[in-house]
Amino acid sequence: MSLPNCRLTVALGAALLAWHSPAMAHESDSLMLGFVGGFLHPLAGADHLLAMVAVGIWGAFLGRPLVYLLPMAFPVMMALGGVAAMAGLPLPPVEIGIALSVLVLGAAILFAYRAPVWLAVIIVAIFGLFHGYAHGLELPSMANPISFSLGFVLSTGLLHICGIALGLLRGSSVGSRLLRGTGGLIALAGFWFFYWAVR
Repeated sequence: MSLPNCRLTVALGAALLAWHSPAMAHESDSLMLGFVGGFLHPLAGADHLLAMVAVGIWGAFLGRPLVYLLPMAFPVMMALGGVAAMAGLPLPPVEIGIALSVLVLGAAILFAYRAPVWLAVIIVAIFGLFHGYAHGLELPSMANPISFSLGFVLSTGLLHICGIALGLLRGSSVGSRLLRGTGGLIALAGFWFFYWAVR
């Protein structure tokens, strides 16, 4: 990687880490109500945004059928996680699970890990469960939880599509290196989130 590219990578990483504050995506006083709030909510937390984009990038890197299966598995399990949270079912520490999702998915992109179909789906499904659980804890406080959920799911799908579009860069050697560098930044952010989650 050339020196200008290294500088750009470091600058982007520093900006990303400075942008994030622990549990930023889960503070109820920052939430708007209804569809617009649900749509904007994933964009307000770096942990959720990076995980959802990473799912799309990794799916595009792995190709068919995972380019379709991973962006489908994540929201389905996210919905189940939301239901589990509203039902009061216990789950291991959610913030740690979310941080690990960013770390693991970023590392999978960085190291170009070609997981078998079944393993990739299980990894993404488990992480979707954690993300959904976090938001399911918030839904009862929403004025219109159904509208909020619809906005959230739409935003999640669009972030997956953005990740897939970025993943198409893998076709060239420069694009592949750029994607792996992006995976490294995502993994670095995930390590930072994990540090804050376990403090």
